[in-house]
Amino acid sequence: MDGELVRYSSSRETAVGSSEERAKSEEAVEQGLFDSSLGASHSPASSGRFSGLAASFRIRSPRLYHAAARVVTYVRGPRPKVNLPNPVPLLGRTYTIKGRQFNIAIEPAIIRFTRPLTAPWLLVLLVAAYIISFSFFVRAQWYLTPASSFIDCTSVYWTENAGCGLNGTLCAPFSNTSFDFRCPAQCSSVVLQNPRLVGNVEVDFVPLIVGGGDSQKTYRADSFICASAVQAGLISDSTGGCASVNLVGTFTNYLPTSAFGLSSVGFPSTFPMSFSFSPSNVLTHCTDLRTPALAFNILVSCLLFLVLRPTAIVMWWCLVCIGFWHIALFSQPQATPPPLDVAFGAFLPTLFVCYAFWRVAVRFTLPVFANAPIEAMIWYLAPYWTGVLTNLTMDQIPISRLTATDIKQQAGGITALIIIVLILFVMVVNQVRVIRKTGRLPYYLGWYILGGLVTLVLALLPGLQFRLHHYIISMALFPGIGFPTRLSAIYQGFLLGMFLNGVAAFGFDSILQTAADLVEDGATGSPLPAFLTNATTYNVSVPLMNQTVTWAMVPSGIVNEGWNGFALLVDDVEVYLGTALNYSLAALEVGLPHFFRLAYTTSGTPGDFTMPATLWPNGTWVNPLPGPS
Repeated sequence: MDGELVRYSSSRETAVGSSEERAKSEEAVEQGLFDSSLGASHSPASSGRFSGLAASFRIRSPRLYHAAARVVTYVRGPRPKVNLPNPVPLLGRTYTIKGRQFNIAIEPAIIRFTRPLTAPWLLVLLVAAYIISFSFFVRAQWYLTPASSFIDCTSVYWTENAGCGLNGTLCAPFSNTSFDFRCPAQCSSVVLQNPRLVGNVEVDFVPLIVGGGDSQKTYRADSFICASAVQAGLISDSTGGCASVNLVGTFTNYLPTSAFGLSSVGFPSTFPMSFSFSPSNVLTHCTDLRTPALAFNILVSCLLFLVLRPTAIVMWWCLVCIGFWHIALFSQPQATPPPLDVAFGAFLPTLFVCYAFWRVAVRFTLPVFANAPIEAMIWYLAPYWTGVLTNLTMDQIPISRLTATDIKQQAGGITALIIIVLILFVMVVNQVRVIRKTGRLPYYLGWYILGGLVTLVLALLPGLQFRLHHYIISMALFPGIGFPTRLSAIYQGFLLGMFLNGVAAFGFDSILQTAADLVEDGATGSPLPAFLTNATTYNVSVPLMNQTVTWAMVPSGIVNEGWNGFALLVDDVEVYLGTALNYSLAALEVGLPHFFRLAYTTSGTPGDFTMPATLWPNGTWVNPLPGPS
């Protein structure tokens, strides 16, 4: 191959005659390149075979052959392989504009002024000071308030559907109880990931808040406590806070309201458990310090690039540790207070993966910016902190999880996915162009094609679904960005931050998950029962106390699957569990709307509930919509 390239170069230098001679020389090099790509450099026997096939292909389809040869030549890139030149600092070079030269020497000035501060002993001293300061932040954030008072953004008193058991007994007591609590910041951005029914209203991709519009600001007990407290004005969404929640028992007609950027839904019927808020006079140190901690960590990371300027490998480990522990202890802890054992359990494998990142990519990029600390800070830190704070920076994108169901449910999800795919496509094409310049594109293509085939096999395994977590996206893309370019630095910063956000906030979730893992609290796809009572059979002239709701018996086809009973929700409370085929409405309050949902049970455990059938006060029965709730 190399010999033929040399001969081609010589022929190009000497063949200054006819275009026919030039065409022959180009044809010769295409022949050599194409034959080599087919394996002509292997054993003599295989070389002869492949050369014969290539020659036959060239004779039968010369135009197609030449096109294929040009593609192979382009993909292979230069031979021998070359290394890209290091970027020249933008703030440390001479520019010529209209014949006049301007010398910008900001980068050399920064290096000169900060050189006395780059001693290793000073870095060790400042790292120790950072760890002590960070520890005080953690102490003030989590350990000056009783651990029992912390609740998270999705804490509720009443769990959905039949979670509280028959008549809610598992969630008792319903009233005359109070609890002092502390909420973290940014609970307004924690939303439902699956649809939730409140009466006949479906709520999704917003915090679950029911009520709060009356003068006492009364909320239904399945409302998110922290988001409700923000809407009620008791705590701040940006800094969290403390309050006291008081259970007030049965309440009728929860009114919707909007305040502090949050909107609640109404519920026109009766619910057995409700709560309201009052200020807490017991708890102290209630301010969430994640924003001051973020400012502190950003400042430290900037000082590392601009002032301390450690070696590239030390800088890399500093970024890994700062980002991981900021996420695990402040911006997105896995629980409140954060479980340190879980965080340390994820930290060690994180270090191993980040060392692999260093070996395959970062060591070829970060060191080349040693003489450009300002550029290095900009190219790495801006995307790095964007990735670390993925829960905030990507919050407005209407895609929560990369599953088909979620993307279809959220308004704008498909459009957002298309835009993201187009942006990724442009970035990948540009990076392929960079790799081709070095002559290493076939090597990278081989590995990525192999990885794609393995992914395809995993995605087709029966009973499991392939889940592309964002930490896996980072791991897959990192090997292709190890080049001395500014774009590679930007990609490395963002992918490192996104990787740390994934593993610190959620752990190393499996790449393969069952349908139940992905469903979480959503519909499982179990069979649905059918009401016999409907808009035609319901007799409006019969008083409510004498009415019954009836449903069809369990079909014989699913009895063998274990479905042998029924669970009935009335006004979102489980009121019946058994094998009967009807339920008396005598206990229901007249003059209010009522909502009915039915599910099959197996060993007393309900499957999916139907959509609600609605009985309005005037006696109008509205049949349930198809599908599960």
